[in-house]
Amino acid sequence: MLFEAALSVSHERTLRAMGAEDPPGDVYAAMRVVYPACFATMIAENWIRGAELTTLAAIGLLVFCVAKALKYWAIHTLGPRWTFRVLVPPGSARTLSGPYRYMRHPNYAAVAGELGGFALLATALWSGLASLLGFGWLLLARIRVEERALGTETGP
Repeated sequence: MLFEAALSVSHERTLRAMGAEDPPGDVYAAMRVVYPACFATMIAENWIRGAELTTLAAIGLLVFCVAKALKYWAIHTLGPRWTFRVLVPPGSARTLSGPYRYMRHPNYAAVAGELGGFALLATALWSGLASLLGFGWLLLARIRVEERALGTETGP
C-alpha cells in the first residue's frame, strides 16, 4: 500500500500540472479510511479467532496475488494517469489497451480481488464479507464518478 500511495501522489502532481481537477461527488475521502480499515478488521478477526492456515488460506493467497498482478498491469497500462484519485486531464479519453481491452475497470476488480483473497487468506469470513460489501459499495460509487469525469457514462 505504501508503494502505491507514493506512486499515486507522484502521478497526482503530474496530472494536476496538466489541468486535472477532482470531480464532484468523489468518495475518495471515505475510501482512504475504509480500505486500510478492511485489512485491519480482517487481521483482527483472524487474531481473535486464532485461525490457522488452511487450504482456504492458500487459495486466498493465490487470489490475492492474481489480483495484485491485475492491478499492476492496470497501473502499468495507465502510467502517470493512474492515481488513487479520479483526476482526468482535459482532452483525455478512456484507455482501451492492456487489461482495459478486456474489462472496463480492471483496477477496481483487482481491489475487490485483493479484499476477497485477503479475507480467505486470513480466514476472516465475517469481516471479509463486510469489507467486500462495504468497500464494494464505495467502488460502485467511484465508478460512477469516474465515468462522469471521462464522459463515458453508460446509464444505470
